[in-house]
Amino acid sequence: MARIIAVANQKGGVGKTTTAVNLAAALAAAKRKVLLVDLDPQGNATMASGIDKRQITLSGCEVLLEEVEITAAIVPTEAHYDVLPGNGDLTAAELKLMDALAREHRLKEVLAKVADKYHTILIDCPPSLNLLTLNALTAADGVLIPVQCEYFALEGLSSLLDTVKAVRHRLNPKLEIEGLLRTMYDVRNNLGNEVSAQLTQHFGDKVLRSIIPRNVRLAEAPSHGQPIHLYDRSSRGAIAYIGLAGEVIRRERGLPTATATAADIDSPAPGHAAGLHKAAAADHQE
Repeated sequence: MARIIAVANQKGGVGKTTTAVNLAAALAAAKRKVLLVDLDPQGNATMASGIDKRQITLSGCEVLLEEVEITAAIVPTEAHYDVLPGNGDLTAAELKLMDALAREHRLKEVLAKVADKYHTILIDCPPSLNLLTLNALTAADGVLIPVQCEYFALEGLSSLLDTVKAVRHRLNPKLEIEGLLRTMYDVRNNLGNEVSAQLTQHFGDKVLRSIIPRNVRLAEAPSHGQPIHLYDRSSRGAIAYIGLAGEVIRRERGLPTATATAADIDSPAPGHAAGLHKAAAADHQE
C-alpha cells in the first residue's frame, strides 16, 4: 500500500512543485513505483514532467468529478514515474465539488483505487489553503513542507500548521508532518542561516537534514520538461534531491538519517539566531 505524501505550502515560490517533481524522479530512480498527482490548476508539475497540460484530454478534474477512472488519466513519464496531470480545469472541479457530499474525501477515495500499485504517491498542492489542498491533506499520510529560509516564509508556516492540525482533528487523524524541507538555500546569506537555525530550534527532528541549495540548473530543468536528474544529474540540485529521496525512504523504514547538512554544501554551521521574529512555529511544535 502506497504512502501518500502531500507537498504543501500556501506561500508560492518556495520550491513546492520543484520538490514534488524531483523527489518523484529521485524515488523512481531508486526503483520505487511513484505516482505524482498534480493538484495545482497551474499545471506546473505536469509541464515539468514533460507533459503538455494544453494537450491532455483527461486530467485530475475528470477524475475528481468521477467522470473517468483514475487509471484512464494516468500518464507515464520518461523519468519512470507516473503522473495524474493537472491544468486549469481543476479550478472548475473545485467549484463543482463545493456542493458535493464528503467533498474533502473525494481524492482519498480516488487514490484508494490505485494505492496498491505504488510505493509512494506524491501530491503537488496549490499555493493556497483551498478545497483542493484540503482534499490532499485528507488523503495523505504525511505532509512535506518546503520552506524557503527567509523571514516571511516563517510567517506563512503558522497558517499551514494550523490547517494541518484542523485536518487531523476533523478529517484525517493519521496525518503527520513528514518534515520541513529547507529549499533555495544560499549558504552566503546570513539571514538564511539564522532562519534555518530557528526552524531546527523549534521543530527539532521534524526539520529534514536534506537541504536543497539555490541552483541554476535546477531552475532551468522545468523549461525543458525534465526533472533535474535527467537534465543534469551531476548538478548540486540533482544530488540534493537524491539525498532527499534517501532520507524519505530511511524515515519510512524507521532508520537513522545521515544526509546533507548546511556544512555539506560549503557552509559553516548556522550560528545562533538572534533578534529574529520568533518562528511562527513556536506554538505549533509537534
